[in-house]
Amino acid sequence: MRPGSWGLPASPRGWGRDAPGGDNGGVTIDRADLDVLTEQLGRVPRGAVRVAARCACGRPTVVVTAPRLDDGTPFPTCYYLTCPPAAVAISQLEATGIMKQMTARLAVDDELRAAHRRAHEAYIADREALGHVPEIEGVSAGGMPDRVKCLHALAAHALAAGPGVNPIGDEALALVADTWRPDRCRC
Repeated sequence: MRPGSWGLPASPRGWGRDAPGGDNGGVTIDRADLDVLTEQLGRVPRGAVRVAARCACGRPTVVVTAPRLDDGTPFPTCYYLTCPPAAVAISQLEATGIMKQMTARLAVDDELRAAHRRAHEAYIADREALGHVPEIEGVSAGGMPDRVKCLHALAAHALAAGPGVNPIGDEALALVADTWRPDRCRC
């Protein structure tokens, strides 16, 4: 399997995204998507800006969240995994302790470490495009750039950005492809 392929057949850049880069042309999130997100999360989503990736059935898989919530709270997690089956698959992967192994690989694999840093920088650039929040300047998500802390955030970034942008997110998606994958609906 080539890096970043998620074990899937070749496709346009990314799976299920609204448009390249996960951007839907600056259109804010609509009521139907907010209703689905509320159902998926079991609560009203906070700071939802737009859907960055969708399931094969069209339901949101990843939502872009504003860097500052309506109550003024800084929120560094720009890409948020919302699809329950995807979140369960990633949770089960996290439960294996693989994040410790991935972090150890960052310490010895110069190429992986550099790619992880580039993912961190891309994540921050995407969030900065939504607005500058000094309190979270330089902070990304998922433990980037020095460790692997949250595969949910890294997989969400990988789904939003497309294969090849977030190597650890790509790897996580490839590792759960037997139980969840973006090109097959499990909603």
